[in-house]
Amino acid sequence: MKIRLQLKSAATFGRGDGVAGLVDGEIEHDRFGFPFLRGRTLKGLLAESAENIVYTLELQHKEGWRTIQKQLFGDPGRGYAEQGILRIGDACLPQAIRYLVQKEQEQTKTIFTQENVLQSLTGIRKQTAVNHEGGSEHASLRAIRVLLPEIILHAPLSFRIATEPTEKQLAFLTATLLDLRHAGTGRNRGRGWLEADLMAENEIETDRHFQKFADLMA
Repeated sequence: MKIRLQLKSAATFGRGDGVAGLVDGEIEHDRFGFPFLRGRTLKGLLAESAENIVYTLELQHKEGWRTIQKQLFGDPGRGYAEQGILRIGDACLPQAIRYLVQKEQEQTKTIFTQENVLQSLTGIRKQTAVNHEGGSEHASLRAIRVLLPEIILHAPLSFRIATEPTEKQLAFLTATLLDLRHAGTGRNRGRGWLEADLMAENEIETDRHFQKFADLMA
């Protein structure tokens, strides 16, 4: 199984540094130039969505979902045994695309350089702070690299124990995916708008599992 993320707006999955003379905020990318979103970051975002959903359900006196949440995401602050069964890998471009470009880089080392790959998938956005008079704040101009809209990323999904997840667990996980709407730097300001789906055998199964969630709510 895997999570499919499709960007609906530009996004910055920042790595906390910049490139002198080019950008103040660089995007996370690998040695081939492919941008990606770290799995632990994605899991944290989904855990936040899960908490919001459970809180809302408890207000409606829907019981039992807190247990499902802890089974999947664990109990914060506890040890390894309470980490939850859900494992999420880094969200990357589809494997077939990465394989072809990596092969070309290793063989020719010409057109598909790390820099060219990164530039083809990203753009640079500039922003500045505004002072109380409505003008630009002095020395506040920043350049940030963004991943372009409509790009699709896949994150592998697995479970820690050697058993299949229950229908109820998958239903709840699907609800957290549908609740996830933004990721990356500036997500609280509207950047990083995305659509998340659950996939199995290269088929999107979001609707099927969410219908199960809706049935359990009835």
